[in-house]
Amino acid sequence: MGPFFTGLVKLVTASLLAGAALNFFGLSADSLLARIGLTPAEAWDLTLRFIAWAVPNMLLGAIVILPLWFFTYLFIPPRGGVDD
Repeated sequence: MGPFFTGLVKLVTASLLAGAALNFFGLSADSLLARIGLTPAEAWDLTLRFIAWAVPNMLLGAIVILPLWFFTYLFIPPRGGVDD
């Protein structure tokens, strides 16, 4: 859990610094979206549509991948770790 938490703290810190730098130069989320021709509502709608597309496809893929991973993990012996 340590490396995950450390990575999460680094990600949050980098995001905060990048947001502060963009704010310093007068950029906001609304202005960036306006430059590419989107409103916040349209961006949210696209996000929801992506999630609605991605989740069923991830679950479908997991139906195939998880059993393959399980049987590979079960039947292939681990490499290294034990000195004979």
